[in-house]
Amino acid sequence: MTATDVVVVGAGPAGLAAAATLGRHGATVTVVDEQEQPGGQIYRQPPAGFTRPASHVTAGQTLITEATAAPNVQWLTDTTVWGILGTRAGLDGYGGTEPSGRYRVATHGPTGAGVLEPRGVLITSGAYDLPVPFPGWTLPGVLTAGGVQTFVKAQGLLPGSRFVLAGGHPLLLVVAAQLVRAGARVVEVAMTQRRRDLLVGPAGLAAMAGARGKLAEGAAALRTLTRAGVPIRFGTVVRRASGDPDLSSVTLADLDRDGHPVTGSERELACNVLALGYGFVPSVELAGQAGCALGWDSPAGGWVVRHDEWLRSSVPGIAVAGELTGVAGAEQATVEGRLAALGMLLDLGLLETDEATALARPIRRELRRRRRFVAQVLDRFAPDRPALGTLVTDDTVLCRCEEVRAGDIRQALRDHPHLGTANAVKLVTRAGMGLCQGRSCQPGVCQLVATETGRTPEQLGPFTAQAPVKPVPLGALAAAVEPPDPDRRTRSDQPSGRKLSPP
Repeated sequence: MTATDVVVVGAGPAGLAAAATLGRHGATVTVVDEQEQPGGQIYRQPPAGFTRPASHVTAGQTLITEATAAPNVQWLTDTTVWGILGTRAGLDGYGGTEPSGRYRVATHGPTGAGVLEPRGVLITSGAYDLPVPFPGWTLPGVLTAGGVQTFVKAQGLLPGSRFVLAGGHPLLLVVAAQLVRAGARVVEVAMTQRRRDLLVGPAGLAAMAGARGKLAEGAAALRTLTRAGVPIRFGTVVRRASGDPDLSSVTLADLDRDGHPVTGSERELACNVLALGYGFVPSVELAGQAGCALGWDSPAGGWVVRHDEWLRSSVPGIAVAGELTGVAGAEQATVEGRLAALGMLLDLGLLETDEATALARPIRRELRRRRRFVAQVLDRFAPDRPALGTLVTDDTVLCRCEEVRAGDIRQALRDHPHLGTANAVKLVTRAGMGLCQGRSCQPGVCQLVATETGRTPEQLGPFTAQAPVKPVPLGALAAAVEPPDPDRRTRSDQPSGRKLSPP
């Protein structure tokens, strides 16, 4: 057991900004992140010995340097937080605190299982690409835009030779430009939005004036694509991916004004990589497992964590920052990380109310400015979930882990018309019970159920998050329930590679 004032889960922009602020004001901090180096997806650093364009390395270097140089900050990299446990009795009592006023944060990393005992937890676990199922989306060669970006940014590799990028998020343009600069052949970028949907009025221009860096990044990406002769098609969606055994082509179709494919507009493009980017999903599983209240906000990514003005969650001692409050990008995540840190310092008694309020004042101004810009982006690029949900056929696999198809879900709803929640559908069909714990299938499954039943996402609810929220060896569970005896080594202590996920 390791005691610390605050555990920060995630070393992306929000976590880095929070760690630096907490450390400078005297809090002892432990930052836990699954990657080998801090930076998150947006500021991902290459492995030792790798080189890549300087712009990728230096974009977040100031923030990384600020956090790593801060006093009182310890780092646990290549380490997973798989549960926040409220009692020593076992894996129940989520969201509560022990008599000592400390949480038990269960981890697993290169040195095995561990338990941290902080007075507070700040969850900055980021987001992942929104999965959009359609026929053929499970073929090798169909990747997310974020996955393709990781190949290029972290490894300097191209996962194919002919790329088609499709979706409805501006990140597609950035990734396409990165691919072109890396020497890839980009056949087409297909966006679901129509050109006129992207027009900006006076209010939008005023909001966007405060985000010149993002606008410059987008303009640079467009210039790169234009010079390379890459066609950008609007009002276009992927109908299916084809190939055996790997991806060899994609079929695209035009969209009508309601977002549905136009009959007879289909065309086929040869490619061996399809990169999908329809938006992002906040990674709220750990917060949900800890008992934090969630709310539905479709433009902001779906299920987000409810919070107060200091970004405190509904569970005392647990705060959130970054994409968990709504997908908004690295700049807003950085600002939220600093604000959440000040709130935690206030709760820990390391700052007086007047001092915390004064320090927060310029941060709140910056946050309001960022939120105005993000609101404009979300207004134009939020996914049309009902329309995208119509792409699935009965044979489309929704849950990869358990091999549950859309037809299986529809049949279960016919057989059990009383099923009214995501959890009920999960129990009957096993969708969401695999290793990914629903990260890949929950959006598609819940949208299908909503379409078939007429219920809203709020009525269906999310899948219940249970510990372990990510796969860990069996020995990690035992270590969290009962401290290991150093004089006794059992088979469960041996590294076996076996992973466990709850139903």
